[in-house]
Amino acid sequence: MVLAAAWSVPALSAAPVARTTLLAYDDQYSIQYLQRNLRPWWRRNGMGIAELLQTAAAEYQALHDRAVKLDAELTAEFVRAGGPDYAAIAILAYRQALAAHKLVADLDGTPLYFSKENFSNGCIATVDVTYPSAPLFLRYNPVLLKGMLQPILDYASLPRWRWPFAPHDLGQYPLANGQVYGGGERTEENQMPVEESGNMLILIAALGQQEKDATFIPFARRYWPMLGKWAAYLRDKGMDPDNQLSTDDFAGHLAHNTNLSIKAIVALGAYAQIARKLGEEATAVEYRKIAQDMAKKWPEMAKDGDHYRLAFDKPGTWSQKYNLVWDKLLGLNLFDPAIARTELAYYKTKQNVYGLPLDNRETYTKLDWIIWTATMAETSQEFQALIAPVAKFLHESPSRVPMTDWYRTTDGKMVGFQARSVVGGVFIPLLRR
Repeated sequence: MVLAAAWSVPALSAAPVARTTLLAYDDQYSIQYLQRNLRPWWRRNGMGIAELLQTAAAEYQALHDRAVKLDAELTAEFVRAGGPDYAAIAILAYRQALAAHKLVADLDGTPLYFSKENFSNGCIATVDVTYPSAPLFLRYNPVLLKGMLQPILDYASLPRWRWPFAPHDLGQYPLANGQVYGGGERTEENQMPVEESGNMLILIAALGQQEKDATFIPFARRYWPMLGKWAAYLRDKGMDPDNQLSTDDFAGHLAHNTNLSIKAIVALGAYAQIARKLGEEATAVEYRKIAQDMAKKWPEMAKDGDHYRLAFDKPGTWSQKYNLVWDKLLGLNLFDPAIARTELAYYKTKQNVYGLPLDNRETYTKLDWIIWTATMAETSQEFQALIAPVAKFLHESPSRVPMTDWYRTTDGKMVGFQARSVVGGVFIPLLRR
């Protein structure tokens, strides 16, 4: 297939000459969600492809001018938040994070926003993909984050989802008809119980910080019984997780995962925040106390000299504790700030030329998690020390692929994953208060 365009251009002169070509992809329906075929957002009011092109042509100049203005505003904000290296990372991530989603209208007109895994098995609406991508949407358009959370919440509310923890996904893109990962709806085997339950509670609490109570409270109240079930699961299973997967599932199962334990503890604190917003004061007090008690136990169980372990039962190990960033961002203050300081000081001794490895098991890393870890820094110098190698990687990587989030810190080569929405996580410094 060949696509060509030709223009008549006048004789060369000092004045610039511009021509415009309109290209459009027409999808009658975009996503099937629980057997319902949903229209792309632009078609929600009956617009057709001809009208789309006519509207685009008529609005082109105004949209172009707005885009130029937005580019300048965002770049300035990124530089203020983290300096030129951070700005370069964020600029590269912005479009990719948005493009790896599809915005559709539910039958009642509700905006739903579905992520595509863009690698591995191509899952749709993956919870542990939404978790890292969320900072971009929390900062600039929380309605889109709600559009990611609601399909998962509605699916998990159905009798067919019989587990006491949150699901991993809704299917394989573009069919969002039920979980396909791991044991699916059949078995608990190869699920991510602590991971996904923690992700959902943290993100709902974060959404509550960004949305007005008038819109957030009815949303959270609708799912309150289910949120309580997930919190109870984390209360019982989260302190010292058994042998299960986390979002870093490429590294395999890991029992007694200290970073996963942090996620459970922070999620219980987040649940207490949600309870307080809903006027459930007794529940808020109860779960705040549970989270505080667990946070006090954690350093005693995880301490390994001058740092904290990868797993509670594995001395001589270490890992990035990126989940800890939400303790600060949500204002929970469950963990002693000295824990983050200790970890960051130790990380400086483990960095390679292209960044900080994910943990002691491999030289590879996750780009999004490095930015989360750096966001825990208390000084600009410490932040830059972790950010600069990531920028260097993006400039020098020999892997000529769309922005990857999984690469080796020694040679800058992609291990796997490219063009994924998770790079929305690099915007997490913009959530600092």
